[in-house]
Amino acid sequence: MAFRITRFFGRRGPQVREGIQTPDPGTYADAAAGPVTFDTAMTVSAFWAASRLISETIASMPLKSLVRDGDGWREDRDYPLWRVLNYQPNRYQTRVEFLESMAMNLCTNGNSYSAKQTDENGRLLSILPMMAAQVQPELLKSGDMIYRFTGPDGQERVYQEASIFHVKIFGNGLIGMSPLSHARQSLGIALANESRHGKMAASGGKQSGILMAEKALTPEQREAIRKEFGRITEGTSDHLFVLDAFLKYQATSLSPADIQLLQSRRFSVEDVARFMGVPSVLINDTAGSTTWGSGIQQLVQGFYKLNLRPYLERIEASIKRHLMPIEDWDVRKIEFDFDTLLRGDLGAQMEAYQKGINAGVFAPNEARQTLGLPPKAGGERLLVNGSMVPVDQVRARPLPGEPT
Repeated sequence: MAFRITRFFGRRGPQVREGIQTPDPGTYADAAAGPVTFDTAMTVSAFWAASRLISETIASMPLKSLVRDGDGWREDRDYPLWRVLNYQPNRYQTRVEFLESMAMNLCTNGNSYSAKQTDENGRLLSILPMMAAQVQPELLKSGDMIYRFTGPDGQERVYQEASIFHVKIFGNGLIGMSPLSHARQSLGIALANESRHGKMAASGGKQSGILMAEKALTPEQREAIRKEFGRITEGTSDHLFVLDAFLKYQATSLSPADIQLLQSRRFSVEDVARFMGVPSVLINDTAGSTTWGSGIQQLVQGFYKLNLRPYLERIEASIKRHLMPIEDWDVRKIEFDFDTLLRGDLGAQMEAYQKGINAGVFAPNEARQTLGLPPKAGGERLLVNGSMVPVDQVRARPLPGEPT
């Protein structure tokens, strides 16, 4: 039975309608200060650094394959899906490169698309990422989703929903909202500032202006003056210019200090970092250098909990939804090893392992395995601090004056 999805999130929010789905805003309040595309946006250092930080951090985390074992979970490296994801997602990429491309599309476009290749039995063989800008999702009247991919040759290929591994950030439920498109104004301002700064640097910081004469000039005189004194506002060389008595120079552009160029560029870094959900100090914003150093662990933990973790949860949920057979959902899972990101320095690790071993939480060999050390005989047993005894076995101490 065919059905129609109408809308949710309110009248002005993201909408679900039949037809083409777009991650871009429906309207813009004003035109951007400069042309904003993926290529131009990546020339903004803050956008590049934030995208790179998110992508490389996600890609650096190992993937674990776990299978249910009684009431707990144990690692299983023989699971075919984990071997595809971990060793060779496709013929072109390693695990790190595949996760980087997927995360980069996710944090810039809001969507990551990959084409699945399976054998005749439905077993996954490879996953090939597609640039999100080349994919156009479409909702049919039947409620099915299709994905139109325009290749480098200009040919369009249509994929069914079952053939696409789709990860998305928040949006309308079918497609994620594009951070790149929604940050167009901020990125346009940053690009305009960079352009202005580049022009000033190319001209040696000289301001444009006009030469005013006290009397009318012939066309020949105007051309001669323009040629002679053009270097006042052009070029990088400094010269001493002597103006005639009847000439006066008047600057027509603002100085870098007047337009607060440096302050504006610094604000652009903070604004872009805000859109990307990245603490600006993590992309080398020296204005916040006082928070670097002793507070780095707290910054990393906050970055992980408030920015990275939602990305990782979405990827893990999409792996289960799109890549795992439904019969494995309750007994298997593939997840990121979060501990590799949050792990402290060696001193903090040793202290945590010591407390865990003394409390009988894990065996010594488990701690050695985490540190990359070989197991030791007898280290597989759980230990407990011998000075700790059950409460009901502790003999009450006599009060003062009572016989012992």
